[in-house]
Amino acid sequence: MEKQIKYICSCCGQEHNKWPALTYSSPDNYNTLSQEDKETIAELDSDFCIIKHLDQTDRFIRCTLTQKVNDHCEDLEYGLWVSLSEKSFEDYSKNYNNENHETTYFGWLCNDISDYEFNESVPMTVFTQKDNRRPLLVPHEDFNHQFVKDYYNGISKCLAEKRINNILYKKSIQQV
Repeated sequence: MEKQIKYICSCCGQEHNKWPALTYSSPDNYNTLSQEDKETIAELDSDFCIIKHLDQTDRFIRCTLTQKVNDHCEDLEYGLWVSLSEKSFEDYSKNYNNENHETTYFGWLCNDISDYEFNESVPMTVFTQKDNRRPLLVPHEDFNHQFVKDYYNGISKCLAEKRINNILYKKSIQQV
């Protein structure tokens, strides 16, 4: 019988057997701000983030990405942030509660994912979904990055579990 990972959910405090989604509560651009800047130039909620610098405004939305796990029946789920252009952000915001709104946007990945080096952001296609579900992300296949290659080729169960444990360990340290 296959051994399952057990973990304590940071939201509900209950023990679960199913793999947790690897979620990021904010884009890295927000995380690197000083506490003062977070309070004065940034707005963050569970689905939107806006950072108003003196010379530009950065806009982000929260999305999901599913990474195939080749030797397991469960895939690895991510909750990630992407930056959007002003036009795309405004369209997404305007249609946020429209259950039938389906479109695509261009975005840039704004979270560094465990086990990857990110010297530059990965271009993404953002697919909005019906029923007000978070948009889906698909990396641009022609972008030369290991994360993109792994997205299209899949990863091993061992690597997926390593990422889950790394994120859970990191979150437990941050909560201490």
